[in-house]
Amino acid sequence: MSTEKPSVLFVCVHNAGRSQMAAGYLRALGGDNVEVRSAGSEPKDQINPVAIEAMAEEGIDITGNTPKILTVDAVKESDVVITMGCGDACPIFPGKRYEDWELEDPAGKDIETVRRVRNDIRGRVEALIAEIVPAA
Repeated sequence: MSTEKPSVLFVCVHNAGRSQMAAGYLRALGGDNVEVRSAGSEPKDQINPVAIEAMAEEGIDITGNTPKILTVDAVKESDVVITMGCGDACPIFPGKRYEDWELEDPAGKDIETVRRVRNDIRGRVEALIAEIVPAA
C-alpha cells in the first residue's frame, strides 16, 4: 500500500447485492480513510431491494447507488480487489492484492438470508479496515 489512502474495489456478478453492501459498509466504517468502488461482471439494472432494506436496518443508505460494469481501469486504479463469486471475470494485474470472499448470493432471497450475508460482509469489512487503514 502506498502512503495515499488505499482504494478497494468490490466485484460480484450483478453489482446489486454483495458488492453494494460491502461498499456501503466500507464507506460508512472507513470514512474518508479509504476510496471505495464496486462493480459487476454482468450488472443488473438496479440494486436488490432486500439488500437496500437490510442495509437501512444498519443505518446505511445504498438506494442512490447504481450497478456498474467492471472495467479494466477500475481494477488498475484499486489497491485491493475483492471478488464475490464472479470467478475469472476479474482481470489480474501484478502488485494488486486480490481476495475472494465466498458469500451466498442474496439475489431472490428473503430478508433473514440477506441479513446473514450482510452480517458476514460487515465482519469481513471491519477486518479489512484493520489491515489496510493506518491507525490514527
